[in-house]
Amino acid sequence: MTTCTCLDRRDLGLLLLRAGTGGVLAAHGAQKLFGWFGGGGVEGTGAFMESVGYAPGKLNAVVAGLCEAGGGALLALGLGTPAAGSAAAGAMAGAVALHAPNGFFSQGGGYEYPAFLGMVSAALAVTGPGRYSADHALGHSLNRGWMVPAALAGTAIGVLATLGARNKNVRTAADADDTT
Repeated sequence: MTTCTCLDRRDLGLLLLRAGTGGVLAAHGAQKLFGWFGGGGVEGTGAFMESVGYAPGKLNAVVAGLCEAGGGALLALGLGTPAAGSAAAGAMAGAVALHAPNGFFSQGGGYEYPAFLGMVSAALAVTGPGRYSADHALGHSLNRGWMVPAALAGTAIGVLATLGARNKNVRTAADADDTT
């Protein structure tokens, strides 16, 4: 009996999806954290986040940047995939909330792009990284079945708390504008 050592197309597909999505997310997070690729860095991103209700702005910029850059890099490597995918999806949920008033399509400032990145990240958290990954090489010690619901639940709690605080900040600012 011979064993096939050929590439498995599903694992290769997961590698391509992880590398592409993870790379985009890592670059997006690097804009927030370091000002690379035309980004605002923590100062500029923090000021923007504060202006749209994510207060304190610098803290939210750092958390979003770490979730995007760190989650993206880990997704690309296929390391800690449940946590990495969940963190990236959580960051994208915040971006979706920000862009939702502009409709769906990104050409009008809508949430299409962050929703797509978030869904792919969440899907990778659920499906796992495949054989061509650091998780597989390490015996899936950071990719156990119980980690998927734990990571997604933890992210959901963080997202709900963050969006709740942002909604309160936006309403408070709107009320202040109405009284002036």
